[in-house]
Amino acid sequence: MNKQIEKAYAERPKNTVYQIAVSVIVLVCILWSGSAVEISKGGLSGLSIAGNILNGIFHPEPKLLFNLTIQGVPYLLLETVCIAFLGTLVGAFLAIPLSFLSASNLMPAPIAFISRLIIMAIRTIPAFVYGLMFIRVSGPGAFTGLLTMSVCSIGMVSKMYIEAIEDLDTRILESLDACGCTTFQKIRYGILPQLIPNFASTVIYRFDINLRDATVLGLVGAGGIGAPLIFAMNSYRWNEAGAILVGLVVLVLLVEYISTKIRVKLARG
Repeated sequence: MNKQIEKAYAERPKNTVYQIAVSVIVLVCILWSGSAVEISKGGLSGLSIAGNILNGIFHPEPKLLFNLTIQGVPYLLLETVCIAFLGTLVGAFLAIPLSFLSASNLMPAPIAFISRLIIMAIRTIPAFVYGLMFIRVSGPGAFTGLLTMSVCSIGMVSKMYIEAIEDLDTRILESLDACGCTTFQKIRYGILPQLIPNFASTVIYRFDINLRDATVLGLVGAGGIGAPLIFAMNSYRWNEAGAILVGLVVLVLLVEYISTKIRVKLARG
């Protein structure tokens, strides 16, 4: 057995030149990319700021952290969750017709191709740019964040929906058709039971992403907790920034735990 292994190893394809060429190309790419990196000479000032940030995180401002008014962390976190939640629902609803139009097993090739181009165009623009665009339309506030989250959700959710639709087990539909079921019955008992778990899991996963994106969108005035965070950091109020960051960490961990439990339940039935 050992001799066979040694013989197979000795007769293996010799691709040393190929491996060396790939290694050289990767090394050149790394060196070329590193040439564009500039190390900031922050010195003691940068270390001092980093120390103040860490000190603020470990010593958050209790008056802001437990303030139940509209300026407090709990209200701002609730607003951020609402923006992410409603934005996810609206985006998931709008993604359904686009997904069915893009499914190659349901639609003719030209229609599916055009629909996929639309989805790709939507996914191309970053959420930050959408936020700046919608602020010009509806002004700063939570509604702008809702519109931004909705449009940004369409791209990824549609892509996941399409995969679920194209993976449908057509044998179930053929069995229902053989039993004389109507179109509504085939949708009710053949299509929806296959799609709903995948769709729900996708929506929950997208909500996790939107919750983090909603925080960033607050920086451009699209509602949520992002704006108070950047204002506190720009004013060097590290205790207030620490209180906001502590609230964000707790919120993300809580949502992550709940969403994981729900996704596992959906996957296992």
